[in-house]
Formats: sequence, structure tokens, C-alpha cells
Amino acid sequence: MSNNPSNSPRRRHAVAIAAILVAGLLAGVLILNGNTKAPAANGSEPERSSASDDGHGHPEGGDASHGDVPAAKGPNGGSLFVDGDVSLELLFSEESGALRMKAWAFDKSVPLNVSDESLAVKLVRPNGEEEVIRFKRADGALISTQTVAEPHAFDATIELKGPQKAHSFNFGKDEGKVSMSDAQVEAAGITLEEALPATIESGLQFPGEIRFNEDRTAHVVARVPGVVESVSANLGQQVKKGQVLAVISSTAVSDARAELQSASQRRSLAQSTYEREKRLFEERISPEQDVLVARQTLREVEIAVANANQKLLAMGATPNSRALGRFELRAPFDGVVVEKHAALGEAVTESTQTFIISDLSEVWAEMSVPARELPRVRVGEKVTIKSGAFDAKATGTVAYVGALIGEQTRTALARVVLPNPQGAWRPGLFVNVEVMAAQAPAPVTVASSAIQTIEGKSVVFIKIPGGFLPQPVRVGRSDGQRVEIVGGMKAGTSYAADGSFVVKSEQGKGTATHTH
Repeated sequence: MSNNPSNSPRRRHAVAIAAILVAGLLAGVLILNGNTKAPAANGSEPERSSASDDGHGHPEGGDASHGDVPAAKGPNGGSLFVDGDVSLELLFSEESGALRMKAWAFDKSVPLNVSDESLAVKLVRPNGEEEVIRFKRADGALISTQTVAEPHAFDATIELKGPQKAHSFNFGKDEGKVSMSDAQVEAAGITLEEALPATIESGLQFPGEIRFNEDRTAHVVARVPGVVESVSANLGQQVKKGQVLAVISSTAVSDARAELQSASQRRSLAQSTYEREKRLFEERISPEQDVLVARQTLREVEIAVANANQKLLAMGATPNSRALGRFELRAPFDGVVVEKHAALGEAVTESTQTFIISDLSEVWAEMSVPARELPRVRVGEKVTIKSGAFDAKATGTVAYVGALIGEQTRTALARVVLPNPQGAWRPGLFVNVEVMAAQAPAPVTVASSAIQTIEGKSVVFIKIPGGFLPQPVRVGRSDGQRVEIVGGMKAGTSYAADGSFVVKSEQGKGTATHTH
């Protein structure tokens, strides 16, 4: 074994430790030099950094700033803008869901005690709207008096009145932007339109249901006791007025017909007796008293015949029939057999409901109208009815509005008589009934397909260079084709109409987009 001290284990261990220390020092120097950036001068925006993100576009920390943040930081963690010896630190601070700006001014790193009127930030949004943010002093900083509304995408100009001169700084934010090239927009089938004035016929939407027209629906009952001999009408069959539905064998009908025949025979005999007595009286053979008695008997028999005939008509039976007990159930009008409760050999009574016939060429669309909307729903108002199950639409007018309000529902019943020549509107079908109100002009409208919902808010994706931006809007009236915009957009703004859902899906794919 060698006795050279340089080869001893202790020597080799010390050399390894020294090498590790030197490498660590060099790495620390490189890291410090890589993170140290000098702030930009002459009013330009400092270089942007890649600060760690919390997944919503906020750098980590309790006092989060929104969007892209310049690398140069001030002592309070805000973005630092420098013009000569004067610098301004601007911080976006979100508290209780409201975004505000905080600012500090410095002269050679010494805080400047500037007044409230010394600072203003002008925001120019992609839709052309301009807003000037004012500040007031509080807690050693200048805090914006207004919140910064969404979307947080704009070009901003900072105006600071310093002790010697005014300073101006510019920066921009594009939070929420959906990047899409013109080729991608065309390939996705996204159509662009401009927000324009239009006349909107506003309406009220009510849920409704198609029902039978009760004025043209008959509950056919037997009206006599008996037994069903035959049934010639089937469920769903179209029948004509007077068509035989079923035949019933009834002793009551037989008795009524027998009574009519008996009365008719007595009438013939009374008629002959009267004519004979009248002739004998004229020949001075019989007294006048016999003529009067014969005439009275004839009148009584005629009344009996009429009474027997009316009994049969009241039953719905024909007076003359070879079979005395045959009773025929007939359709009261043209319609469809919607219910059938008669079978061969079944016993029926006077009140047995054997068939329900309904004329489906007209149906009712019934809706429940809340009490607060009743002044706008009147007889004669135009309505549009849309099916909830298939693509069908029809128009009509309100024919009836109930005079009473339900104790439980607090609504009144309204009804529309709806032509149904093709039979598409089937009773039991749920529909949406839109009562059209007066037409009124709207200064800003967009296509209905442009309205999307993000986190419970209505947005329109407006076109900006290189893509789209979700613009929160306040919507007003709608006629199903266009929607009135009462806040958030100006006339002439370009937006995604058909295919806006594609833009929404593209936005959902982003990981650094923050949308409130």
C-alpha cells in the first residue's frame, strides 16, 4: 500500500466537499444575475416576467395583480414604471371580488407625496369605450376610486404630474383573449357581424300544453240500458257525423217503439171514428155531441203519438226500425275516436261513457299567466307557439283569459285556439307560448346565437386583432332572432355570431385565462 498522503481517504473527501461548495456558489451567482433586471426607462413598459401562477392568471401572493406583470417590481410588489429619476409603482389589487389600482410615486427611490389629482389612468377597451380612473390618497398610497370592470383587456395610459414635469407611461392587458387566426375563424365556420340598431318585438314566454278543444269534444253516452251487440268504431279512427259507432240491444228502446206503434194505431182508429161521426152529424143522423167526443179522442191520441216519438228522439233512437230493441250510437260530428269504452257483449247503462270523439282540426293551447303579467296578456293579443319536442311553430291569438286567480298557483288560465289541419299539435304536448308585445327600436342588438354564458354571466365574443375577447353584456328584450344589448357594447362592434360556441370552447381550453 502506498504511503503518499495525497492518496489518503481523508484528503480525497476534503477535495470533493470543496468542489461541491464552489459549484453551489457559482449556481447562486448565476441565479441572482438571471433574476435581476433593470427597469425600463423613458416611460416604456418594463420587461414581462414569468411569475408563478395560481391557475387563474394571478401571480401568487396575498395582494394579487391581474394579467401580465412587468419583471421590474416595486417595493410593494407592483409593476414599476420609470422616467428619469421619477418612478411609479402600480399594483392591481382584488378585494372582495372588486379590482382596484394602487399606486406609489418615487423620486430617486424616495416616496413622493403627490396629491389625489396628480395621477390618472386612461383605459381604452377593444370595443372603443374609454374610461378615466381617478385616485385618492389612503394608507400611504393612491387608491383608485373606481373598480376596473371586466374584461380586463385594454390599452392604458398613466398620467403622473410630478414636482418638475408631467410623466406618461403606457401599458396594455389582454386578459381573457382567445387567440384565433383568420384562417382558424373561417375553418371553424364562425361568422362575424356588427352590433346594429334594430326593431325588436318583445314578448313574454309562458309554458303551456296542448289540450282538446272542449267546444268540439263529445263524451258519447248510451242514454239507455242495454247490451252491446256490435262495435264498428275503433280507437283513433276518423269518423263522420252520423256514422254508427256501436249497436246496443235495449228493452227500454223496444218499449218506447212499441208505445209509439200502439199510439199510431189508436190514432188511425180515432181519425176514422171522427170522420164518420162528422159525416153523420152533417147528415143530421148523429148529434153534435158525438162529433165533439170523437174529435177530443183524436186529439188525445195525437198527443200520445207525439209523446212516444219524442221519447225515442230523446234517447237518440230512430222512431222506425224493424228491430224494436235496436239502438244505434252515432257520431255527433266529424272527429277522431280518442277514447273507447265499449266492447261486444258489455252491459251499459244510461250514463255509461262509451266513446269520446274530438275534432282535432282545432285544439287549445293553454297557459298559466302569473298575476303580475296579466295586464300584458289580453284577448286578441298575437302569440307564437313553439313545440318543446320537435321543430314546429304556429301563430294564433289569445281567445280567453280567466277571470279568477288560483289560490295555490296565483296564476290565471289563458287559452289560444290553434288551427291544427295536419294534426301535428297533439293534446298533451308541452309547448312554449310567447305573447308578443308592442314593437320598439333598440339602439344596439346582436344575433341571439352570439349570447353565451360564462360563470352565470352573459357575454359576447367581440373581434379583436388576433382573436376574440369575452365582453360581459347586459341583455334586454329579445324576439328570438335578435337580442337587445343595454350595456357593455356599442353599435358597430364586430362580434362572433354563428359559431360563437366554438370560441367559448377554445377559451375553455386555456389554462392562463382569468374570467370573472
